[in-house]
Amino acid sequence: MTLPASRTHFSVWDLPLRLFHWLLVASIAVAFLSSEEDSALAGWHIAAGWVAAVLIAFRLAWGFVGGEHARFANFIRPTRALAHFRDLASGQTERTVGHNPAGGLAVLVLLGGIAAVILTGWTAFQGGEEDLHEGIAWALLGFIGIHVAAVIATSVLSRENLARAMVTGKKASADHPHAQPARAASPTGILLALALTAATVAGIRTLDAQAFNVHQREGGEREAGEGGEGSGASEEGESEEHEGEDDRD
Repeated sequence: MTLPASRTHFSVWDLPLRLFHWLLVASIAVAFLSSEEDSALAGWHIAAGWVAAVLIAFRLAWGFVGGEHARFANFIRPTRALAHFRDLASGQTERTVGHNPAGGLAVLVLLGGIAAVILTGWTAFQGGEEDLHEGIAWALLGFIGIHVAAVIATSVLSRENLARAMVTGKKASADHPHAQPARAASPTGILLALALTAATVAGIRTLDAQAFNVHQREGGEREAGEGGEGSGASEEGESEEHEGEDDRD
């Protein structure tokens, strides 16, 4: 007899959290792929950064008002992280329903790192130091690589596909026999998170009215500017020529 899905699996990650996770993955990928001026996606670089900023604002709100396992209070356990790393290094790991201690720390580091990249990117856009922005971005990329490797290692050692759970939102009941379906966010919490997200979008548009538009590539702008300057110089020369002719007349 086949058991219904509700008996074989239980909910862990709510839909808003999963959408946040994969949209953030996409925005960071686009931001890195568009970082070079000669990239085909170069015009998307600024927009991808601002989308990431909106997602970060949503995640901060969802960490307080979201579903059970999305809340910071559920998974921030720094005192247990060291023991978890020791177990992972020795080839042992314990299954957890939500984020494990290392995963909880990774969430905080990733949120802080992405926020730093966005802030320094905005500063560089205003004419500030670009090297700092690039340095933090590469450090973030390195940490993301470590995070992905840790997820794969934990999945193998615990025999539990963590990436698939972040897609479906569910885990197997057989792996967590005493677990209960995660408590969902309240309607009030959802409204608060949406309100903060909308306020973030409005604030970003106040800073940069074209924040979410595809920008012209910088090289093209320079070429257009140089062409304009050349055209202006030519017109100025012609004007002086005509003035000289008028004087002779």
